[in-house]
Amino acid sequence: MATGNDSVLEQLRRNSVAIISLVVALSSLGYNTWRNELTEDNRNQRFAAFEILLKLGELQQVVFHGHYDKDASDKGNPRTGWAYVLTVRDLSQVMGQPMTDVADELVATWSTHWQELGSSQDSADTVIAGIDHARERTLELLRSLE
Repeated sequence: MATGNDSVLEQLRRNSVAIISLVVALSSLGYNTWRNELTEDNRNQRFAAFEILLKLGELQQVVFHGHYDKDASDKGNPRTGWAYVLTVRDLSQVMGQPMTDVADELVATWSTHWQELGSSQDSADTVIAGIDHARERTLELLRSLE
């Protein structure tokens, strides 16, 4: 007559293939879920990075038109620049640190220097340097994605 321990061991032995299959299935499901989440996060970050690069280019055009061409129309309007700067800050939230800090620095730079565009070369240079810094950091983060 089998004892309680013998019957449990015997059941484990008889069902070992099923137990191993269950462990493999659960671990595969967990890995696939993790990988899908990582892929989706990377996809969102890539999209945000490309949009940030586009907005930075448009902001740079606003600076060029406003400062060098003295064009106060939409092409060089600082309010249009504000829209681009704030959009970059919003999109940086998807990318996380350190991009949020970079975007905050760009907002601070723009808020300090936008009124002097067209009259101060130092302001134009500072804003362009801020745009270039944000562009470089965005490209670095894009390269680092898996």
